[in-house]
Amino acid sequence: MPNYNFYVYILTNTSNKVMYIGVTNNLERRLYEHKHGIFEGFTKKYHVDKLVYYEHFFSIRDAIAREKQLKGWTRTKKNALVETENPGWEEIALEE
Repeated sequence: MPNYNFYVYILTNTSNKVMYIGVTNNLERRLYEHKHGIFEGFTKKYHVDKLVYYEHFFSIRDAIAREKQLKGWTRTKKNALVETENPGWEEIALEE
């Protein structure tokens, strides 16, 4: 059965200074990969693994379009988006 769940997510580090925007079809697995430094790259280098915002999509095209849109925004606008849902920048725990 095909997976019709896609997520655009925003991660930050403990000081909320660095921001990363990604897209995935399995948010739980992807967060595990970020938290455990499974892959080399930006998030591992800067310890960016705190989930502060995400959006759900049924279409990968819509998810990728949203990811690109958010990546094009200024940091101020990205901060405002996070703060609409998560004003304290608390780490979001996914339901097990």
